[in-house]
Amino acid sequence: MDEFAEAVGAARGLTFDGYDDLWQWSVDRPEQFWRDVWDHFGVRATGGSTLGDADSDVLRVPETPDARWFPDVSLNYVDQILAHTDQDGVAIVGLSEDGRRTEITWSQLPEQIAGVAATLREMGVGRGDRVVAYLPHVPEAVIAFLATASLGAVFSGCGQDYAPAGAAGRFSQLDPLVMIWADGYHYGGKWIDKRGDSAELAGMLPTLTGQLIVRTAESDPEDADSADAAVEFSVAARRTADLKPEPVPFDHPLWVLFSSGTTGKPKGIMHGHGGVVLEHLKAVGLHGAMNRDDVFFWQTALSWMMWNYQVAGLLVGARIICYSGHPLNPDADRLWGLVESERVTYFGTSPGQLQASRKAGLHPGTDHDLSALRTIGSTGSTLAADLFIWVDQHVRESIPVSSISGGTDVVTAFAGGSPGVPVVPGELSARYLGVQLASWSAHCEPLIGEVGEMVITTAMPSMPVGFWNDPDGERYRKAYFDHQWATGPRPHVWRHGDWVTVTERGSIIIHGRSDATLNRNGIRMGSAEIYEVVEGIDQIAEGFVVGVDGPGGAYWMPLFVTLTPGASLDESLVAQVRSDIRRRLSPRHVPDEVIVAPGIPHTRTGKKLEVPVTAILAGRADVAVDPRSVDAPELLDWYRQQGREHSWK
Repeated sequence: MDEFAEAVGAARGLTFDGYDDLWQWSVDRPEQFWRDVWDHFGVRATGGSTLGDADSDVLRVPETPDARWFPDVSLNYVDQILAHTDQDGVAIVGLSEDGRRTEITWSQLPEQIAGVAATLREMGVGRGDRVVAYLPHVPEAVIAFLATASLGAVFSGCGQDYAPAGAAGRFSQLDPLVMIWADGYHYGGKWIDKRGDSAELAGMLPTLTGQLIVRTAESDPEDADSADAAVEFSVAARRTADLKPEPVPFDHPLWVLFSSGTTGKPKGIMHGHGGVVLEHLKAVGLHGAMNRDDVFFWQTALSWMMWNYQVAGLLVGARIICYSGHPLNPDADRLWGLVESERVTYFGTSPGQLQASRKAGLHPGTDHDLSALRTIGSTGSTLAADLFIWVDQHVRESIPVSSISGGTDVVTAFAGGSPGVPVVPGELSARYLGVQLASWSAHCEPLIGEVGEMVITTAMPSMPVGFWNDPDGERYRKAYFDHQWATGPRPHVWRHGDWVTVTERGSIIIHGRSDATLNRNGIRMGSAEIYEVVEGIDQIAEGFVVGVDGPGGAYWMPLFVTLTPGASLDESLVAQVRSDIRRRLSPRHVPDEVIVAPGIPHTRTGKKLEVPVTAILAGRADVAVDPRSVDAPELLDWYRQQGREHSWK
């Protein structure tokens, strides 16, 4: 980050007095900032295209949602990774729950991409065609993506925890030509055979012209199954072929990521080659401070945008780690052992994994050699302040904790930790460069130190190039730009749907989803702050709070909890919950009831299902939750019954 600031300052005659100055310039002069990111990382234009001679050639129509970036440039995502294949060593490591380990070196990487790309080409895949992957978090998924991208084709991935119908609800929208799948994976100490599910899914995709199968140690290649029509992925990867990435326009679709689809058909969100390259170089190379010396591991899955984010480690020449398995199997120490054995320098995880480590009484810093580790990242939900403190006390004192927030929508982070910016427990340290994030009042006024709606007021290059099957952009605009300010003086702002506070230091506090706001007697409250209190109690594994409007202005605010092994919800625990919330927050935050639940429903990417469950508890008939988008759909009937049994008297 310092090198970037110094280079920009020297080239443009600017002086930056710390990070805040650099951030302000990046949002005031986006045409300068993004060009300088391009130059700093040596992004490769292809096909004879150039940036032009002036900063104004970078950005056309600088208004969200119609920004056009680098309009005369052609490139390919894969070219940026090939710039690092001159180095020795390992590019991708694959680890499975049962202990198997595989490696792909930097010299092998282009060879494997070329072989798979040649096979895809023989199956009819070309520029703009779609390739889908039904795979666990394995190195083959990365190769499949890069081979697809090298052809100018469009990639979409889905984890094999999805049932065939759930995966088909996404993939069938794309009319894919090729599906890549694995015969199974290990999870929770068991072998999960996916051959039957993969065959069923293939049958739901009538446009397929070919399939590739990733074999594992558990399956027998001689078994008769749907693989009869599939090419062995390992055979394709060993083919001899030339790798010549197809030059495509800057905003040519790279991949399609899907929204959770909890209350409707999942939306296919397209991001472009160039926008992803620039945004991920900035996020990983500047805010993550990663380079060829780093080992980057984020516990993720193909269905979550953090998989795409982790692949970006290859853009800066870092080694990436793919782990397929349960993060807590055989116990909560599993990932800390991986961080030690692989000499991970940047470890990305979730609040749930850190919470499980705390409640298991782990001391990773003394039980493991974590001397290589320099940063811990966290996302998926708000990271509570007490977990920052736990990391400081039990992992390593003063190790930077980068709690980040962004989303599938932009396939990056809006805010998070950054080199040289102090870490304050419970906060996201800084707004990321090029992200003009603000907290707005209902009257379009920026707020400092007060809760407001999170908006992005300047376009970012990784904002979607569009939604799939949305030719006029109507669904895209409705998703982010159809809001209460749309008819005012600032109509072209991105409303993300979070309640946030921008502090005087420029850090961010996230209070929860604005469409799931707790509103008791006209006082708005965020669920995240209640979770921080409740989940800090040793006997409680997870909390889930919603606010339900009832007849005659009635309001019901139950707190559902799951308990740690051996705990019970007795009167003393309920009293502690109420007392801690009242003392640390306010009497208004105290729930009406504390109820033991058999589980907490989440989206497949781990977000609590607050909005749909609120509708279920209210008995609303206009909201239908797609069970295929929920990690434990059987829980929905239990919550529906809670709503039926609640008395509004």
